[in-house]
Amino acid sequence: MSRALVIGEALVDVVQDAQGRTDEHPGGSPANVAIGLARLGRRTQLATWFGHDPRGHVVRDHLSASGVVLVPGSDGAPRTSTAQATLDADGAATYEFDLLWHVPEVHLDDELAVMHTGSIGATLRPGSDAVAEIALAAREHATVTYDVNARPSIMGTPLEAEAAIERMASRADVIKASDEDFRWLYSHLDPMDAAREWAAQGPALVVVTQAERGSTAVTSTGLEVHVPAPPVTVADTVGAGDSYMAGLVDALWTAGLLGASRRARLQAIDEATLRSAMSWAARIAAITVSRPGANPPTRAELDPT
Repeated sequence: MSRALVIGEALVDVVQDAQGRTDEHPGGSPANVAIGLARLGRRTQLATWFGHDPRGHVVRDHLSASGVVLVPGSDGAPRTSTAQATLDADGAATYEFDLLWHVPEVHLDDELAVMHTGSIGATLRPGSDAVAEIALAAREHATVTYDVNARPSIMGTPLEAEAAIERMASRADVIKASDEDFRWLYSHLDPMDAAREWAAQGPALVVVTQAERGSTAVTSTGLEVHVPAPPVTVADTVGAGDSYMAGLVDALWTAGLLGASRRARLQAIDEATLRSAMSWAARIAAITVSRPGANPPTRAELDPT
């Protein structure tokens, strides 16, 4: 049975809403993607870094409850990282981080269908250097997917983050970035122009998410596809992009496009397959934003039959 390996941060979100109420729940972009994949029935491992403290136990239990398998050594941190998330009146979140990041040893083999990374874990040193090396080695076995998910409060200036982000982008087959990510990183470029530049440099697929305006994909062959966002009443946007990413990976997996041996097929993805994958991802993200926190759906919720 093929598997997914996700590498990146798992932490505790300390969420303050617009009324000043505070709550804590487990999060972290790569951890959310791992949970999203596991809830869709995919065999998923997570290489991460948290502690044996009470918050670490919460993180471990949350991952285990969704079927995510931790890579041994992922619980070796001296403390569990936190993200202070502040919600505005519309449910949109801004973040401040207290983060430790180290990558435990991972195993790569031909069972690996996809290696995913993103956000802070792919940019914060020294761990980001290890992530980039693993991504390069993983290409021998697997499709590499990358979610930019920029966090300016911890990544520094765009100039400081650019080298690490572009290094990971150059090693990825599938990239997701929001229009806000591209505007922050390349203030002189329209986000879609930035996506076209990236798609011309090697990745099979670059998807730009645009919140309520939906998502637009650009492929290495020049194909462009737009999918609108489903109508939904938003509880908050926490985990929306992570759910979309998990849904996109899952749909490409179902289409038989993941794995190193299928890289050429992924490069040649047709419009119907791409549109279907993006629509599936958008549906999953819509369910997540309809309820509080990063709480992606299970496959049973999506297909109750």
